Amino acid sequence: MATKSFDMPLPALQRGKACLRCRKRKMRCDGVKPTCQQCVRAKKPELCQYDDGKTKTKTQVLRENIERLEQRIKELEDPDYVPPVVSLQYPQFHRRSDSDSSSSTDSPESTVFSTPRSPFLPSATSSPQEPWIQFHMSPSPAPSDPCQVTQQPSAEFAQILVDTFAPHRHQCLFGLHIGRLRDSFTKPLSEQHHPVLTNAVFLWACYLSRPAPLSEHEYHFLSRALEALSDGLQRNQYILDVIQASCLLSLYFLSNGRAIEGSCHATTAASLAVQCGLHGVMTGQTAFESLGAFSPCRLDQPKDAIEQGERILAFWQVFIIDRCWSAILQKPAIIPDGPEGCLSVIMPWPQSMKEYELGQINGYHLFSTTFSYLEDGVSRLGDSFSPMTLRIKASVLFQHAHHLISRWEQRRRLDHTDYLSTTDNYVGLTLPNTFSDEFQALEQAISRFLSSQIPIHQLDSAMPEDRQACITAYTLANVAMVNLNFSLGDADPAAYEKCVRAARCCVSMIDYIAETDYEFLDPVLGPCWSFVVDALVRDLYTIEASWPLVSSADVRHEIGTMLYAMNNLGKRFPSVAYSLSKLQKRLSGI
Repeated sequence: MATKSFDMPLPALQRGKACLRCRKRKMRCDGVKPTCQQCVRAKKPELCQYDDGKTKTKTQVLRENIERLEQRIKELEDPDYVPPVVSLQYPQFHRRSDSDSSSSTDSPESTVFSTPRSPFLPSATSSPQEPWIQFHMSPSPAPSDPCQVTQQPSAEFAQILVDTFAPHRHQCLFGLHIGRLRDSFTKPLSEQHHPVLTNAVFLWACYLSRPAPLSEHEYHFLSRALEALSDGLQRNQYILDVIQASCLLSLYFLSNGRAIEGSCHATTAASLAVQCGLHGVMTGQTAFESLGAFSPCRLDQPKDAIEQGERILAFWQVFIIDRCWSAILQKPAIIPDGPEGCLSVIMPWPQSMKEYELGQINGYHLFSTTFSYLEDGVSRLGDSFSPMTLRIKASVLFQHAHHLISRWEQRRRLDHTDYLSTTDNYVGLTLPNTFSDEFQALEQAISRFLSSQIPIHQLDSAMPEDRQACITAYTLANVAMVNLNFSLGDADPAAYEKCVRAARCCVSMIDYIAETDYEFLDPVLGPCWSFVVDALVRDLYTIEASWPLVSSADVRHEIGTMLYAMNNLGKRFPSVAYSLSKLQKRLSGI
């Protein structure tokens, strides 16, 4: 009689010693190498792999070979290709079995990140196997260990990054002396800028290099700048570095569409600038000292005219960001401009760095309030026509238009009235006297400012930096007029016409922007151009709803011109590309 063959039960195997296939299928494994009985019976010996933490699995070896071959192919296709500094591995390939969790923690196989051709100098406290980038925030060191919050790049690599950033520094309104910044990397750490600022500069260099290989370091420098921020706030001597770094971080986040983070850093920069008395830098006193109170972060006297100029430029950098982006983000401005006392901004108009190198610093102006700016007129606040000065004046007009129209909208809601007047000779808005006077004063100030600018047709002959600054200033001032009259235009024909005329002035500017200019334009133009498109779209609806029918071809062409400009700027700044996609979706049905 035939006997049945029974399989003997397999002996219990130590936890973690089973092959990967049996683990996945939850089968009893005998642990035989190179192929266990379960895989032999299934006729899948090639899938029998063991992960004991000591040797690489077949899959690991294959993946590593594939990655190595892919890198080699890229190097052969592009002689200028630089292999990525960060080589990411699949985390499961470095997971230890339960029985071997504590072994070989310092071996090369246990390192998640590798650092081929790393441009960073090894830290005195780190081993060669430790990665220079970590995807987590490590705590800042104690204040007794200055500037050691991050592993610094080599002096040579740092200078390359600064050289990459330098042509674009005006986009960020950055005012440090570039030559001194480059030279500082060869000096002792105690004489260098705080890592929060240098890493913010490096971040922008990488960001502006997209999609070049240098951009692969972008996340590293962002994480290092954020990590160094808390350390910089603990050291009063680096307060200016923190302020400038916060400006760079703010613009980085805003241009990438991360509005909340950008707003947070802009607020930090503006608050610290006022707190340390940077808005009264020429007086040598902080706002707290002028009130007789304790000053938590007093600024030391500048060493020379260049350092004084850097402080002047740093303040105006903060001021412009505060004024422009507070209006765009619908939040109050932080830097006060009261009529007198500690809330006044006592600051010379900005000058070029060459003038500061020669020791030429203009006398200060009492830049008291937006009201006095509008009341006195542009010409009485100084005769400086530097590119940054134009940006400041346009920013004041831009923010005040937002502030005034916001007050008007609130007043109209509270009064439950549209202030609409209809008579035989007039149909439009009748504003309260206070608002009427302020609206007229602001419109006159905008008109004065625009009449003082270089004529548009002469921009082709201007230097690139001057042309780009004029484009931004001209756009901000015209968009101030657009925003001032947009909501009023629904009920007031005169306001409607002013709004459309200002929008078309912005359209006419686009023809004078060279293709090479887009790479150097201020990211604030993205939201401004969105406002212009809104005004033009409303005009398009009005034209196509009118009777008798009127051709809308011109307005459609103007909208197309603005979308073309936004598309070019969106190649550099993701926030603009996102706004463009929303506009295109909105226009798809028209």
